Formats: sequence, structure tokens, C-alpha cells
Amino acid sequence: MVARRPAEKVMRLARLGSLHQSRLSFMRQLTRRMGTEAWQFERRAFDIDAQGVGHAVYEAKGPDRSYSLVAFAHDLPDDQRSDRVIATAWDATFTLFDGVPSDHDIERLRANVPLQEAGRVSEQELTLSRANRSVRLWSHVVDRLAAGQQPDPAQVEAVGYLMRTTAVYGSGKFGAADRETYASRPELQSPFQAELLTVYLIRWCVRDLVEHMAQTKGGTSAARLDPQIAQQLGIGNSTGLGMAPFVINHPVLFNNWIMAREEAIARVRNVESASQEIQTQFKALFAQSQTLVARWLSDHPIQKAKLADLGADMPLIAQHLQSEALDLPNPWDQLMLWAEQALSVEGQELLASLMLEPYPELVDGLGSCMSDASPQMMILDGQHSVKDSLAQLEQAFGWAKTIDWTAKSADARAWYVSEEKLEPRLGERYQEDIADYEQPLSPARDAMRAMEELGNHPPETSAAEFLRAHPEHRHILRRAQIACKIPYSEIRDNTIASEMLPIDMLRAKLSFFGATHFDPRSDRWVRICMYAGAPYPEELNPATSDRWVYPEAAA
Repeated sequence: MVARRPAEKVMRLARLGSLHQSRLSFMRQLTRRMGTEAWQFERRAFDIDAQGVGHAVYEAKGPDRSYSLVAFAHDLPDDQRSDRVIATAWDATFTLFDGVPSDHDIERLRANVPLQEAGRVSEQELTLSRANRSVRLWSHVVDRLAAGQQPDPAQVEAVGYLMRTTAVYGSGKFGAADRETYASRPELQSPFQAELLTVYLIRWCVRDLVEHMAQTKGGTSAARLDPQIAQQLGIGNSTGLGMAPFVINHPVLFNNWIMAREEAIARVRNVESASQEIQTQFKALFAQSQTLVARWLSDHPIQKAKLADLGADMPLIAQHLQSEALDLPNPWDQLMLWAEQALSVEGQELLASLMLEPYPELVDGLGSCMSDASPQMMILDGQHSVKDSLAQLEQAFGWAKTIDWTAKSADARAWYVSEEKLEPRLGERYQEDIADYEQPLSPARDAMRAMEELGNHPPETSAAEFLRAHPEHRHILRRAQIACKIPYSEIRDNTIASEMLPIDMLRAKLSFFGATHFDPRSDRWVRICMYAGAPYPEELNPATSDRWVYPEAAA
């Protein structure tokens, strides 16, 4: 019986920063549900003028209720276009309305949604978002369509999106509905379903908007965007440090994501044999993934090295699959064991995700286990003794004893919250005056400090009594208690080390969203593409709703 991979292997940042989308990714969970349940879609309003200014409403109707994207398009001067969180104007702004908005709702939203953080939405709205054009590709597509021609496929492939979101806020931000008010709805139970439904509808809106602008410019000679080209286009996203601490701040939720994926991998590894039909299906999906990898480009040196490793892995996998590897007993376990010896971490994790594809009956049900419905897990048990606490810290963070915490490189960074935008930032501890503002985002270092202080107290002393004297250790004792119950709650690396890469945390989270084409712009922010290849609403059905992420294999 093959067990789940141990935390000491899975929870290293180098591996978390090499995860790929899978059947369990939240985007694919959403599109599968919408396709299977035959959701209906309707463009209820499109009141946008020749300058590209106005509003549109797009309704998604599920079995029990409707959700509406309310979009506002703006005429943004080029010198005001910025992806930074401090921007105050955007090419388009959006909200996901719970139901179908009235005219009064539209006017209320018109006065607030374009302001984003400076405005306020209500409990009738589930998300708040904004996006900017990819100026080069947007202008190219508008000009070509206006002339009755299609855009250059090479340019479409090089960029991959016409607009990129710079934020998709939910879970109660800026007055929107708290997640607990809708988390029990089946269609929104899995994480980030409201946010990803927003992005799915934004993609539809963007296609309509670019065709509208082309028609305004070209008149009756303007062409519609070829459906195959449109399907290649996703929605870009720029994600920075604000998202990185999420995987530290939500240990139970992150454990549930990793646990579901590792359980799925273990289940497939325990399959005793692979039929010829399954083998054929897997090999075809691998060929499609080769096309996906070939289209993945980046200029950042870290990502270029990872892509070089992955590029070297792909022919090795292809050659291995040409043998009788999948005819062996326990073929998927054997494939993973081979990968661990022959491939880079990038290649290993690509293969781990890919081998889940032929087994929806083993994998898909785990999606219902990925939300955090256990708030009691966060409650600290003060009845544990000092001896118990030391044992828990040792179990969860004993690996951190090998780090020389006296070295400046070990605590070179400090996480803090910026006053201007109230979002996480990462500073250089010995170059900036930020130590007094540090956030508790270094569990490994804090565990070592707590263990040292606990050693000064009698073993039978209760945790509650210890924490009355040393409340600064409360958070890490709670984390240790959690980690002893669930195995994947803690990153097993130093999150304030000089060599730590925040983009590893970003990629770990975004891979569960289902993002592809990770393109770091520094070690602290990354661009991705969402829903590239996905069917638009008029094409969404059970046959098209799942494996859209894999492009057609190259001839």
C-alpha cells in the first residue's frame, strides 16, 4: 500500500514552487460543475459607447440561483495604466452580484465599483475586481479585426491575454459578503469559486469588448474574433507579495489543499494495473502537455532555469512511456519512483498532476475536502504541559534546529504590513528600520525561540500558565498543536532567509487555482494566465468543461 508522500518531502519551498494545475484545481472544479449542471448564461446588458465607456451585465444561472458580473469599462489614458496595487484607475472594473441587479443596483455600483478600495460594495456583492489591457495585444487585435482580418497567432500566443486582473477581492473585503454567508452553497463550497466565477465571466466580457471596439473602428467591414483564437486567450493576472503569506496564515486550509492532492496521488499510485484505454488516454494527455510546456515562456532567470529543466525532462518522459512502463504492475507507483530518480522537481510534479487525469472517480470527490470547515482546529489547548508543547514543537519544527539562527542570512528578511495599502511586504531586516513592525510569518524561527523559553520552565507547567508570562509565543504553540494533527500545515523552510523566494509561495497557491504559464517578473511577483483554452459559455458542456487546459498536441 503506497502512502501519501511525507511532509518533509512535499512541504519544501522548492517543491511547492514547482506545483502544476491538476484535476483538483479550483478553476476546473468550477467549469466541470457548470458544464455538468448545464448552467445557462445570458448577456443582460451591454451599454458601452464608441470610446469604450459604459457598463455590461453577464448572468450565470445555476440550478438554484443566479450570479451576475457587473462590468464597468473606462477610457484610461496610457500614462495612468499600472498593475501596482497603489493604482487608482483601471481599464475595467467589476463586481459579482448575488442574483440579478436592478437598475438601482447598477447606479449604486457605478458610483462605487470604479473606485475599488476607495468605494464600498454591499453584502449583495461577492467580489470586487479590476483589470488593465495588454496594450500591445489589445491594439493589435482591435486593428486587425477592424480591418476584417484575424490577429497574428504568434502575437496571441506570446502574450496570451487581452486583459489582466490586478486584484480579485472577496471574502468580505470592502463591504462584500463574508464567505460564511455563502460557503454552504454547493457551487461555492470549494475555495475561491466566487472569485474564479468572476474571472470566467470577465473573460467573456473582454472578448465582447474587444469585438465592440473593433466594430466601432471598422464598421461593417470588421470581423469577429475567430473562435479558436478566442479560446487560446485567457485572463492574465499580476500577483505580488500580498498573496505570499496566505499559505502561512491559513495552515488548516493549505493543509487541506495539499492533503487532497497527495491523497489523490497516493490513490492513483495504488492502482494495480492500467488498461490499454487508460494508457492511450494518458499518452495523449502527455503529448498535449508537451504543447503546453512549449508555449510556456519567461525572461526571468529563475523561471528560465526551471523551464530548461522541464524542457530536458519532457523527452525523457516521452522515451520512458515508449517502453512498457505502463504495462508493469502498479504502473503509476513505478512511474513516480522512476521520476524521482530521473527528473527535476518540475518534471516530477508535472507527472504527478498528469497521472491524476485518467481517474476522475478516484480524484474528483476530494475537491469537497479542500475548504476549511474546522474553525475549532485553530483553538489553542492551554491544558497541554510545557513538556507536551516542547514535544509538539519538536515534531513540527525540529528540522529548523539545523539552521544557524545567529547568522544574519537566517533572518535577513522581515514581513510587515505597508501603511499605505495595508498589504504584506517583505523588507531587508538589516537595511531597513522595520523590525518593530514584523508580522509573525517566520514559524521556524519563532518555534526555536519558544523552545528555548519553554526550556526555562518546569515540564509540568501548563501551556496556559506559560503563555500568561510569555504571550508572544501563543501563535507558535497553536501552530505546533495544529501541525501535530494535520501533516501538511507547515512549510518546511525558513521563510525569512536571505535566499528565500516568495514566488515559490505564490506559485503553490496559484497552481491550486489552476493557473498556467507562470512568468515571474522578480522574486516577489509573477504574471500568470487563467482560463486559457477554456470554453466560453456558449461552448460549455460536459464534454468541454474539464480538460480544456491541455491544448491540442503539436502535429
